[in-house]
Amino acid sequence: MLQDTPLAGGWILRHEGAELPAVVPGCVHTDLLAAGAVPDPFLGRNETEVAWVGRRDWTYETELQATNGHEQTDLVFDGLDTAAEILLDGQLLGRTRNMHRSYRFDVTGMAGRLSVRFASAYAEAEAVRGKLGERPAAYTEPYQYIRKMACSFGWDWGPTLVTAGIWRPVRLEQWSTARIARVRPLVTVEDGLGRVELAVEVERSRVEAPLAVEATVGGVRARAELDGTAGIVRLEVPDVRLWWPRGYGEQPLYDVELTLLHEDRALDVWRRRIGFRTVELDRRSDEHGTGFAFVVNGERLFARGVNWIPDDPFPSRISRDRYRERLRQAADAGVDLVRVWGGGIYESEDFYDACDEFGLLVWQDFPFACAAYPEEQPLRGEVEAEARENVVRLMPHPSLVLWNGNNENLWGFRDWGWEPRLAGESWGEGYYLGVLPRVVAELDPTRPYTAGSPWSGSWDRHPNDPAHGTHHSWEVWNREDYAEYRADVPRFVAEFGWQAPPAYATLRRALPGEELASDSPGMLHHQKADDGNGKLERGLARHFALPEGDFDRWHYLMQVNQARAVAAGIEHWRSHWPVCAGTVVWQLNDCWPVTSWAAIDGDGREKPLYHELRRLYADRLLTFQVREQGLVLAAVNQAPGAWTGPVRLRRMSVEGGMITETSLDLRAEARSVADLGVPHELEPVGAKEFLVADADGLRAVRFPAPDREVPYLRPEFDVTLVPGGITVTARTLVRDLLLQADRLDPDARADTGLVTLLPGEQVTIGIRGWETPDAEAARAALYCLEAGR
Repeated sequence: MLQDTPLAGGWILRHEGAELPAVVPGCVHTDLLAAGAVPDPFLGRNETEVAWVGRRDWTYETELQATNGHEQTDLVFDGLDTAAEILLDGQLLGRTRNMHRSYRFDVTGMAGRLSVRFASAYAEAEAVRGKLGERPAAYTEPYQYIRKMACSFGWDWGPTLVTAGIWRPVRLEQWSTARIARVRPLVTVEDGLGRVELAVEVERSRVEAPLAVEATVGGVRARAELDGTAGIVRLEVPDVRLWWPRGYGEQPLYDVELTLLHEDRALDVWRRRIGFRTVELDRRSDEHGTGFAFVVNGERLFARGVNWIPDDPFPSRISRDRYRERLRQAADAGVDLVRVWGGGIYESEDFYDACDEFGLLVWQDFPFACAAYPEEQPLRGEVEAEARENVVRLMPHPSLVLWNGNNENLWGFRDWGWEPRLAGESWGEGYYLGVLPRVVAELDPTRPYTAGSPWSGSWDRHPNDPAHGTHHSWEVWNREDYAEYRADVPRFVAEFGWQAPPAYATLRRALPGEELASDSPGMLHHQKADDGNGKLERGLARHFALPEGDFDRWHYLMQVNQARAVAAGIEHWRSHWPVCAGTVVWQLNDCWPVTSWAAIDGDGREKPLYHELRRLYADRLLTFQVREQGLVLAAVNQAPGAWTGPVRLRRMSVEGGMITETSLDLRAEARSVADLGVPHELEPVGAKEFLVADADGLRAVRFPAPDREVPYLRPEFDVTLVPGGITVTARTLVRDLLLQADRLDPDARADTGLVTLLPGEQVTIGIRGWETPDAEAARAALYCLEAGR
């Protein structure tokens, strides 16, 4: 039987004669941090103090002991970052230049000093650039010339921390006769009958040995003889339970086990979990353009999505528990689709396992982002090799529903001035429209592929045409007011977002000793977007008076504005289902403490946007929208049953008085949207009035004037302690009340975000991690809108 021995201990890191202990898996930065040799790059402006690390060469070493008892011994690296030479007692085993691949070397009968010498990723990238020529990109760092996590080189939300190291596990595999080299599972289901086709490839040490494979799933067993080094075993499982995205059904998973046999003796075993479901991408043309909608098990759905970036600049630090925590946060916010963005990595099995269990659909980008990528060697062969390996590796996961060729590169070619600069040089089109769809079609025909995001489906149309395919909506954040989200109805919004600073406690940890201001040195260093603060303040000024010299107020208003902006987009687009079939917010998570578009900051704290997503992505949503016929209340019902009942409409004054009210009858069929016309006499007039709709515990509020013009009364409310939190009772209108729980204790978390209370109403806010409850402290941590502030 194959014997697997991890090589996790006894490693040292060498550099220019110096050495220190190394942890594998890990990277140079984490080892230097553990040794106290560099400062924490997340704090202050330390990022610049460690920039030298990425420009040096590094060597990892350990002793490899002799092995026996098997015919062959392989040294297996699941991930090397990135340009490396592997030597054993000075003998070269091989060279690598791709972070996204695994590597295997025959070390049968060998022992001695194992060295993994990493060249600087800058040196590798610059050498390739020198050979192939310049290519344009959104950033100046040379990330498009090396098959490495692009955001290692910095992004508009991330630090520049160019890593090197053995970032995934390494082990010795000892085996005799044969081993399983690859299993490609094709899983389909029709009329309750699940079919599993396992295409098996083996590596042999004895050519003449007869081999067979035996597989089991769902109580069904099948066997097949192998012809040479390949074979197929097929199983049919009756009455299978379907795997559904969260909110649509359960997520049953089936264990698959495949055993490689020689004369009924087990040589190797492959185990995975699968789920039975169908997935299609509806891209039919209609009177609105070209659609883009996920159809799972025949159910067409509005995708409630978030974009995912690597959760740490040093991915080896992301544990299974951390993946599960972050993805559980996504599921708890009503998310049902996570897009793994193309400037990162193919994530670990832990990520996809959690998505399988939580019912989170996965849209997987191939790792290409915001740059023209050369298509010549040495990159072309690496691209195909990594695609083949990772497509097969991730195929078992039922959560994976889409392969996407790249992020924004087709758009960049057309709109960002690349075409004339390239002057006919390769830029990646051959990957996205040739290599990658061919690999997916050959290896994983059960899943759809799209050439890029955004992509309209044809060069006959603009790549980012909102009427066709996927659309990225960035003009609003960059240049316009978020009200402009309502100007069109894209078929699928794959990226849009609005910035806000992280939680207060996150800033205090990241910027120790700094007097916080929007433009203080540390705040500016932890703002990576081009003119980020300028866009933040221009976006705020359209709605609120800028709070000069009051950081706490600035911080609160920026977080309110982020939640308002994202809400404006999602409410509008969801109300236009089924023309619009999905929104994917940029972004769920951060990888370090930074002002960004994230809903969860770099320390894992939820911003107000996170709590707003729980409302926006709930099965049922009330929202006021303007249609051609006038103001309507849109009742968005993504639940499996009809939504019926009365809606209470109230036209009110900011002083708290009710001007008039009425009741409307609501009926929204399952998976549909119903528009209820608002009677003309209920429409608020001027800055002193607003409209409230309530149904089934849900609320929509409409203020026709910008907040800076609304004469809010000085808010009055009472705060009382209750078990596990506080209750706030309003005596006036209290708009966008927010408890910043981390101001009570850095470990404290609130279960409620922004809430608007009418006079006499109350809300109970649960707080966990608050060891010394105090009503006055809670009052000091409560923020809300006030006239002129």
